[in-house]
Amino acid sequence: MDNDNNIDFRDLWKKQPVSQPDIQDLLARVSKFKKTALRSLWISNILLCATTAFIIFVWIYYQPQFISTKIGIVLVIFAMAMYLLVYNRLLGSYKNIDDTATNQEYLQKLILIKKKQQFLQTKMMSLYFLLLTAGICLYMYEYASRMSAFGAGLTYGITLLWMLFNWFYIRPKQIKKQQEKINSLIGKFEEVNNQLEL
Repeated sequence: MDNDNNIDFRDLWKKQPVSQPDIQDLLARVSKFKKTALRSLWISNILLCATTAFIIFVWIYYQPQFISTKIGIVLVIFAMAMYLLVYNRLLGSYKNIDDTATNQEYLQKLILIKKKQQFLQTKMMSLYFLLLTAGICLYMYEYASRMSAFGAGLTYGITLLWMLFNWFYIRPKQIKKQQEKINSLIGKFEEVNNQLEL
């Protein structure tokens, strides 16, 4: 009877089979994350460079008269160039993710990417939207000045509503999606590292 009361629960707990995470599945997820991130980076580069080329074409072809229009164009191009410059710094971090890394190295690289993404998603994105909004508003002034007050108000209103929609709806959804992906990977690698330490 006394023997039944002296059960060592810790010993029983340690003897339980522990389900090990599938490391191949984890590496496949990292590879997919890397490919998706690189594709997104290249698409952003292509789209923003094409947009810049189009804006320069419009500037040369239509020859705006107001200085505000020219300042607006410069601000928009500067905003896109600045954003791409910072965004492209992630390229090296993505390329450094390789199949020969240890779990700890994967974890450190993912944490570094997360920090860079957070900087891009907060400070850089705020500055980008601020410059872009100012540039578009200045660019539109020359053409809005030729419209009726109602037409100019409607044009500015629709443009600013679209930008607000992007800022308050689309941007947070994209940020949340990116953070969920990287947080999931970081969590899995932390889980693997914790199990290996036991």
